[in-house]
Amino acid sequence: MGTLAAATPFIGSLASCAAAPEKFEGHKFPDLGYDFNALEPHIDALTMEVHYTKHHQGYFNNFMKAIDGTVLLETPVEQIFTGISKHPESVRNNGGGFYNHALFWENMTPTGIDIPAAFKTAIEKDFGSVDSMKEKFSQAAKTLFGSGWAWLSVNSNGKLFVSTTPNQDNPLMDIVGERGIPLLSLDVWEHAYYLKYQNRRAEYVDNFWNLVNWKVVNSRLEKAIA
Repeated sequence: MGTLAAATPFIGSLASCAAAPEKFEGHKFPDLGYDFNALEPHIDALTMEVHYTKHHQGYFNNFMKAIDGTVLLETPVEQIFTGISKHPESVRNNGGGFYNHALFWENMTPTGIDIPAAFKTAIEKDFGSVDSMKEKFSQAAKTLFGSGWAWLSVNSNGKLFVSTTPNQDNPLMDIVGERGIPLLSLDVWEHAYYLKYQNRRAEYVDNFWNLVNWKVVNSRLEKAIA
């Protein structure tokens, strides 16, 4: 596996490393890409509809309000995150909610996809095995206190790592302890699973592995280390 740029270029150009659009055309609310019932039985249609149309749309709308009349309207969200400590909480929380959910929808697919060989090799290099990575990721998601996200990311040295963030923070932000480019994310806010699983977060986390779109995850790694 290749390596990312040295530490300073990585931090300074995190937006491009995170596969931000080459020509930024403004912040846009993304299409879901599949029907609300497409992920059943693992995630039910009502949860998907409420999550996408209410929660995600709400984060996007509030993010646009928070940056209205500022240069951030013309700044890719990945680039905003590299200096998020300089911006109001409303930008951090709603920008994070907008971006994190967009990745989350892309992470999942109604049809199973095998892990590409190159990505499997990368996982084995840094975790020993795919099962070990899944176990570490799942444990992080199950034990995160309160609301937040679990992440599989790649750092500035090209190493894969698992982390968690509270609320709507993510590994691109300059306020997190371990920074990197997100490859795989899992929403563990209660609104992501409570209608179906109630307090059984662990069951929701375990079922997530049936939905992962490894082709998309692998493509993110390829762009990050290109």
